[in-house]
Amino acid sequence: MSTYQPTIGLEIHAELKTRTKMFCDSLNDPDERHPNVNVCPVCLGHPGTLPVANKNAVEAVIKVGCALQGTINKESKFDRKNYFYPDLVKAYQISQYDKPIVSGGTLRGVRIMRVHLEEDTGTLGHGDHASLVDFNRAGVPLMELVTEPDLRSAEEVAAFARELQLILRYLGVSDANMEKGEMRIEANVSLDMGTKVELKNINSFKAVEDAIAYETKRQEEALSRGEKVHQETRGWDEVKRKTFSQRSKEEAHDYRYFPDPDLPPFTTDVFDIEKLRAELPELPAAKTERLKKEYALTAAQAELLAGDLAIAEFFEDAVSELRADTPNAKTATLYNYFTSDLRGLMNETGVPLSEIKIDPEHLAHLAVLVDGAKITSRQAKDILKKMFETGLDPEDIIKNGKIGLSDIGEIKAVVLAIIEQNPAAVADYKKGKTASLQFLIGRAMGALQGRARPDMLKEVFEKNL
Repeated sequence: MSTYQPTIGLEIHAELKTRTKMFCDSLNDPDERHPNVNVCPVCLGHPGTLPVANKNAVEAVIKVGCALQGTINKESKFDRKNYFYPDLVKAYQISQYDKPIVSGGTLRGVRIMRVHLEEDTGTLGHGDHASLVDFNRAGVPLMELVTEPDLRSAEEVAAFARELQLILRYLGVSDANMEKGEMRIEANVSLDMGTKVELKNINSFKAVEDAIAYETKRQEEALSRGEKVHQETRGWDEVKRKTFSQRSKEEAHDYRYFPDPDLPPFTTDVFDIEKLRAELPELPAAKTERLKKEYALTAAQAELLAGDLAIAEFFEDAVSELRADTPNAKTATLYNYFTSDLRGLMNETGVPLSEIKIDPEHLAHLAVLVDGAKITSRQAKDILKKMFETGLDPEDIIKNGKIGLSDIGEIKAVVLAIIEQNPAAVADYKKGKTASLQFLIGRAMGALQGRARPDMLKEVFEKNL
């Protein structure tokens, strides 16, 4: 067991969902595939242009601050962070230094240092003989959240980042898709509060865990050999599964921060902060707890639902329909068909929840038919597949004759026929050989093509033997 205590702080960037960019009216469209389309003289850094701050982006950061129980600072300003890189056309980035919009707050027991606004950079495309720059992303509103060094493991980091991603989505301020670069994680890792190493621009939760786990082990081994850990920035090599050195770590003074002369300081009084706070939606942690209590779900089941706002809303709408006729109806059957069978069909076909033809009322009706022993689980799966294809109510599918209800008269007729056709098995059952009953039930299931439940067949056989 390691004798070193990891100390980890995070810097998480998230692109905000605004119509236009941070300081100009060029479109903020993360799905644009043609390079250098959403650009203008402001975001291209042409001399003489004047930036104007995006009010909606400032409001989005205030919402995040309220959700994290941070302090919304009355006064704030924008600063220039000076450095040269090919995707930074102005050779400085408009960011915030000593007066961020939000100070403090907590998430999962981790203290938040600050949440501030800045502009994103362009993107580089590397070929065999040249690197090209696309400025569509340049100037996109970028929220940066900085934590205190309160995290102690790779697993804690991944859990924190997942929860933050959910909060951003619940608030509607960012899609935070890591695979699209809409959310990027940087981790400052040290052992026993020693020299820290910054891991940059990690683009998946698994990569976050793997990179931090590797870096922690790398530093442990270096210290065990009596070597020093150097302060630097390191990247994560997904193929080699290791971190690699990029450059020595800059300090704040290296960026020569100073107030942006084109953007005056501003006050947050122009926003009704208490109204924004009161209008916050139910957040993921609170939703998880409520789902557990209200629908008698396990922690894992509630977390699965709360992990996607649209899925949670669909489930609750279906439960509402289920309980409209039966107020005390249990939700277990509905939950299982929704999270297992329906999601299986969605994964198989690639159809997202927003585009499926099944509505919550029809899914609830299917659960009622199963719980009321009107259809078997085998029938329910077949009906659900047809519902997925057609959008029809399960009763309509049944009435169309594609899948029949379990009719007790039909079942009894089949049972009597099986008894007559298998005298030897009947004789064995009467001698006490219970396996013979299972044989007879199997024959009846085959004759009915799975349209009757085994427990129902067992009952009818026992009455007639």
